[in-house]
Parts: sequence; C-alpha cells; structure tokens
Amino acid sequence: MADRTTSSITIAADPATITAVIADFPSYPGWAGQVKSARVLSVGDDGRPETVRFVLDAGVISDEYTLAYSWRGDEAVDWQIAEPGKMVSALTGSYRLAPRGAGTEVTYDLAVDLKVPMIGMIKRKAEKVIVDTALKGLKKRVEGR
Repeated sequence: MADRTTSSITIAADPATITAVIADFPSYPGWAGQVKSARVLSVGDDGRPETVRFVLDAGVISDEYTLAYSWRGDEAVDWQIAEPGKMVSALTGSYRLAPRGAGTEVTYDLAVDLKVPMIGMIKRKAEKVIVDTALKGLKKRVEGR
C-alpha cells in the first residue's frame, strides 16, 4: 500500500466534539456519502468503537468489510482492515486533529488496496472522492450540531 491520499479541513469546533462525531458510526450514512451502513461490533475499554462493519458504495469501490480502530484521546484515530471484503483487500487510514485558533484542523489519510486490478489513477481518484466527501460531511455534521 504505497500510495496514500491525504487532505485537511478546518472545522469550527474543539477536538473532543469532532471526535465524538467520528466515533458515532451508526450516524455515518447521514453524512459520509459513500457509507450505506456502519455497525459497531465491539467497544474498547475507553468506551469507543473498536471494530466496525461497513457497507460502502463509492462507485468503483463497492464492498462490505470490517475495520479495527485505535483511538489516541481526541488527537487521532487510526484504522486498518480487520476483515477484508470482496473487493477491498487492505485499507488503512487515520484522522489527525490539531487545534488551530478557534477551530481544529482535521487531516484524513487513506490508503486502499483492491483485490481486482484497477488503474492507479482511477483508484486514487476514488480515494480522493472518499476523503473529500468524508471531510466535507464531517465539517457540515459537526458545525450543524
């Protein structure tokens, strides 16, 4: 998984508020465009989701898989594939949150590998759509609360 897609956005909220929205996986279909469902399978000692089952429809990438999450307070969350799907063979990502003035800069990093051959340019475009849609949706969800 050499190629990664990274993008950032500033959200007018503190990291704890943003992290609470990120951790509310059942609400993802309402703001994370490509996520059709997200079901928490297990919760860690900190009370935050540890494994989550996703149904994703991002056009060229449509699949069902499970991700494992690792939380670092309200500063970051990392995830990786725990159970691959039919198309997605590997997936790693993270949100990094850094206070910036009256808001928080949120950086989303994503790398996806597929079981089916796909031209790198098309795969990176799909990753970029996922990242940009998620960041814009997250901003709208947090600031609209």
